[in-house]
Amino acid sequence: MIDVKNITKILREGKPILVFDKANREGETDIFFSAKYVTHSSVRFLRKNGGGMIFLAAENRASTELGLPFAQDIYEEASKNSSKFNILKTMLSHTLPYDKRSSFSVFLNHKNTFTGINDNDRALTATTFAQIFEDTITSKISNGKNVLAQNFRIPGHVPVCIADSNLLKARQGHTELIVSLFNLMQMNPIALGCEMVGNDGSSLSPEDAKAWAQKEGYLFLEGQQIVDACQ
Repeated sequence: MIDVKNITKILREGKPILVFDKANREGETDIFFSAKYVTHSSVRFLRKNGGGMIFLAAENRASTELGLPFAQDIYEEASKNSSKFNILKTMLSHTLPYDKRSSFSVFLNHKNTFTGINDNDRALTATTFAQIFEDTITSKISNGKNVLAQNFRIPGHVPVCIADSNLLKARQGHTELIVSLFNLMQMNPIALGCEMVGNDGSSLSPEDAKAWAQKEGYLFLEGQQIVDACQ
């Protein structure tokens, strides 16, 4: 059973949780913070203890309400509309080994960042994105698309992954898992995450990730626990 009250408390205190998807999918453990409560220390934590790509995981309304396209759609349009980008057709034709479609959208930086890559820059990008999303879906602002466009530039250093509109019924990737969990807890459904990579250069095994979490005092969740809780 998932202790929703405890997980909510952990995340609102700006602390991380770990989520393992499943062995027959990516087989990876990701560390997640609530993007709303991210600080530069959160980003440093992901860099030091994750080792993979630091990304924003967002509910599907980041696409439908904020207007962010999926990267695959951008590349498909570019390859169809210009012979200069024929290379994209071949690259798009390769299969994804663990899924049917990528959840990646654009890579962005807050407009007030410098390079966008340091801890302070990425924290600003994450918290602002989460706040604009929240203000949009709660109708505090009337045109979230314009506000987003006015606050961010592309290309940037923080990729946005957007959950499937049917969430866990359609796809059970880390993006859908963490967004579903945040929705269950009635929290802002934007997370900042990073995959855990081992010293051997491979994805950290779930056994090692769980042992590390227990040693350091962090919550480790199996993807199936989230699926069961959200049914």
